[in-house]
Amino acid sequence: MSSGGVGFRSERGPVLIALMLSTSLVAVDSTIIATSVPSIVNSIGGFTEFPWLFSIYLLAQAVTVPVYGKLADLFGRKPVILFGIGLFLLGSILCGLAWSMPALIAFRAVQGAGAGAIQPMSITIVGDLYSLAERSKVQGYIASVWGMSAVIGPTLGGVFSEYTSWRWIFFINIPLCGLAAFMLTRKFTERVERGHPHIDYRGAALLTTGCTLLILGVLEGGQSWAWISLPGLLILGCGAALLVAFVLVERHVPEPVLPLWVFSRRLLLTTSLVSAAVGAIVLGLTSYIPTFVQDVLGTGPLVAGFALSTLMLGWPMSASQSGKLYLRIGFRRTALGGSVFAVAGCALLLLLNGSSPVPQVALTCFVIGLGMGLVGAPTLIAAQSSVGWSERGVVTGNNLFCRSLGSALGVAVFGAIANATLRSGNASSGARSSAALTTATHHVFVAVLVVSLAMAVAVACMPREVEQPEQDLLIDLPAA
Repeated sequence: MSSGGVGFRSERGPVLIALMLSTSLVAVDSTIIATSVPSIVNSIGGFTEFPWLFSIYLLAQAVTVPVYGKLADLFGRKPVILFGIGLFLLGSILCGLAWSMPALIAFRAVQGAGAGAIQPMSITIVGDLYSLAERSKVQGYIASVWGMSAVIGPTLGGVFSEYTSWRWIFFINIPLCGLAAFMLTRKFTERVERGHPHIDYRGAALLTTGCTLLILGVLEGGQSWAWISLPGLLILGCGAALLVAFVLVERHVPEPVLPLWVFSRRLLLTTSLVSAAVGAIVLGLTSYIPTFVQDVLGTGPLVAGFALSTLMLGWPMSASQSGKLYLRIGFRRTALGGSVFAVAGCALLLLLNGSSPVPQVALTCFVIGLGMGLVGAPTLIAAQSSVGWSERGVVTGNNLFCRSLGSALGVAVFGAIANATLRSGNASSGARSSAALTTATHHVFVAVLVVSLAMAVAVACMPREVEQPEQDLLIDLPAA
């Protein structure tokens, strides 16, 4: 592990900058496209298909994360993150050149597959380069990327769509990808004992296909087909069968792509459940807060974006300070404090109605963001700190895989709740009243509160102490 201080001027500063640039690719891309959807639809059509621009990206990212995590432990982090940047660059170029909505959706899948390598590898490299004490400071730098992206992304999307072309929301990634790859190639070196690894192709194929079918069934159930129908049951059944086959295969291969031991250790299991809940809460709010502010409160997209941005501003603010807390009081206590904020904020969502002022919505999102920052960062770092270099990629990948899976399933479940409410209120898709939308979003907010309570229970079940492997045991953590 390198030494020499923390910051841009330190020996590891160029690598930190490269990791921040790499993270910004995923962070900005998650927000920049939202404000460009009307322009995209006006240009190439496909209004009914545009939700797939988000879901296919999320799906591709989710199913590839554990595969990249295992490859990183076999071949090193550098080749995997460079491959991810290259794939993200290819997807961005193809998206910018897309001639139809189906083509754009397909190219978004390529982008998502690249993002599946970039985000977990950036976090894993931070875990490799910095000690536990240093990570508390580095977390502030990484968290600031998400905070800035919450403001810069929607603004750039609006500017490109209004003054140039929506295609530039993808072409802007070309110089960013090039610069990040150049700096990583020149400044980041690692020593990897590669030996003769075995690639678990069967496991990777079963996991990817099984998760794809499962998430597809949940995303489209009740929309493209009825829940109790031949297509719905067949897709969900095949997905479940493939995942069962995946578990059976992983028990006997020498180098499993997702070792089952990550679910047998109490700390790794609880932090994975926490990560899934975090993903569901954040994507649920991202999907329904703008709808509530625009369609119920009657504001424009810019105001709705402001209300939601407070969530992503509160998150990095607390995440950057979480290191000081978990070094003093432990991971579990820090995450429990964050759970209190998150649950309180989700409970405040139930107070929103058709006459609520926008600042009330923004403040509620800000409180939830504060809680997410104190939960997400400490639980992930706790999981990383409990394993050595050879297992850190798998552990990080599994944690982020659970977050992406939670996001995909959470959005699908929340969508089913909202649509069922609207259908029961006899609101047509073309003329949904403010009262019907208020009721639908209220039901979604109730579901978000339930998920936040489940997250708090998972945090409470974390071990009181985190045992670190000898090679990574750099400081003594207080008991929680």
